[in-house]
Amino acid sequence: MKKFQFIPIFIILFGCNLNLETRTGIFLGGQIINPSSRDVTLYQGSKVIDILDLDDNLMFQTKYDSLMSGIYKIEHSPEYQTILLEETDSLWIRINATTFNESIVFSGIGATKNNFLIDLYLKQEEEADYLSTKYSSNQVTFKKIIDSLVLEKKTSWIKMDSINNLSPIAQKVTQAAYIYHYASIRERYALLRGSNWTKLEDSLFFSYRKFLNYGDNDLAFFDPYVNYILNYVSQKALNGEESYFKAKETTSFNIKRLEVLDKMISGKLLRNNLSRAIAFEEMLKFKNQTEHDLFLQYYATVNSSKDYLREVLALHQDINKMNYGKPLPKVLLQNFDRNTVNSASIGYGRPTVIYFWSQTQMNQYRNTLNRLKKLKKGYPKIRFIGICIQPFNALTDQIQKMMGVENKDQFALTNFEKASKVWVLTLLNKSIALNKKGFIVEGFGNFFDIEFEKVLNSL
Repeated sequence: MKKFQFIPIFIILFGCNLNLETRTGIFLGGQIINPSSRDVTLYQGSKVIDILDLDDNLMFQTKYDSLMSGIYKIEHSPEYQTILLEETDSLWIRINATTFNESIVFSGIGATKNNFLIDLYLKQEEEADYLSTKYSSNQVTFKKIIDSLVLEKKTSWIKMDSINNLSPIAQKVTQAAYIYHYASIRERYALLRGSNWTKLEDSLFFSYRKFLNYGDNDLAFFDPYVNYILNYVSQKALNGEESYFKAKETTSFNIKRLEVLDKMISGKLLRNNLSRAIAFEEMLKFKNQTEHDLFLQYYATVNSSKDYLREVLALHQDINKMNYGKPLPKVLLQNFDRNTVNSASIGYGRPTVIYFWSQTQMNQYRNTLNRLKKLKKGYPKIRFIGICIQPFNALTDQIQKMMGVENKDQFALTNFEKASKVWVLTLLNKSIALNKKGFIVEGFGNFFDIEFEKVLNSL
C-alpha cells in the first residue's frame, strides 16, 4: 500500500507553536486529490455537522471551538471513513479519491490514533478473503484462527499505546476497533453454521462475550461495535434449527431482532441507532413491502428518536414511489456536455433501462460495461442509460473515451445525497426498468441478476 508523506507546513507550525495545555478547539483540514465532488461532509452518527467546500487547490480546513470529542465520519461522496477527533487535535487528512481508503494518510496532532485505525481497517479488509475460506472449520479451529488474529492486533495496539499518550477515549476506540471486529466475525460464524451446539461447545466458543459491553454509548456510531451488536442480536434471535439465510429475508425475523434488542441492549443512543439500522434493513427488503406496516408498528415502540422515526417513514414512502406503474420520480442530472437537465426531459419513447456506476469503482464499471454489451445485443429495442453517481470531470471524459462509451446515453447525478434518496439508490448494481412512457416496470432490479432479464423480456 502506497502511503503519501505530504505534511503541510502550516500544520507543523500550528502544532509546534502552541502549548497543548493552553490550546482549545479542534482544527480539521485536508486535501482531496482527484475529487469526485466539490465538498467534504463531516458527520456524527447520521447527523451532518459541517459541509466543507474544496478550494482551488482542492483543500478544505476549519476550526471548531465547541465540537465534542468522539467518533465522526468524514465523507467525500460516495465514500466515507471513520475519524476520532478530540479537544486540541490539529488534524490534516490527505486522500486520493480514486483509491479512497487505501490512500488516506493523517498528519498533525491526533494523527497517530487515526493512522492506527485506517491501517487496522485495511489489514482487516485484506484478511476478509482468507477468513471466508475458514467458515467451514469446526468451532475449535475457527476459534484458534480468530484468537491468533486478535493477539496479533493486540500486540500492535500495545506497542502503539506505549509510545503515545492516548486519552481514555482514544484507548477505548482504538482497542474496540479490533476487539469488536473479531467478535463480530465469531458471531457471524455462529450465524452461518447454526447455533444448535452442545452446552460445552457453546460456553467455550462464546466465552469472549463476558468481556464485552452491550450498552456503550461512546461507541454507538462506531462501525466495528455496531456491526458486532447487530450480529449478536441476530444470533440471539435465530432459532437453533433455523437457517439464517432464510430467516434474514423475513419481516418476522427483523421483528425478533427488535425484541432481542429491546430486552438485552442498554444505552438510549445505542438502542436508537441499532433499531434504525434494523429498520433500514427491513425497509430495503423490497419483496416484504406488504409486511412493512406491521414492522413499523413494532419499531415505533422500541425507537425513541422522533428524527429516526421520520427518516424511516420517509424511506418507506420513497420506496412506495418506486413501485410498478408509478412515474419515475424526478431528479436533476448532468449530461455529457455539462448541462443540467431534469430526468423527466431525457425523452423515453421506447423501453428504457437505467444502470449506475461510480468513478471510484472502476472494476465494477468494467463489469457493468461487459454486462451492458451482452444486454444491448440481446435486447436491441431497449435504450440503456448509464448514470454516474458523481458529476462528470476530466477523468470521466478520459475513461468514457477509452472504453468507447456513447456520450448521448450518459448522465451524472448532480446531487448524490438527494437523488439516492428519491430513487432509493443503495447499491451500484441497482437498475430501473421503464416502459416507453417512462413508467416504472421494475424499480429495484439488479443489473447483474439473470432474473432481471425476465423484466427485460416484458418491456
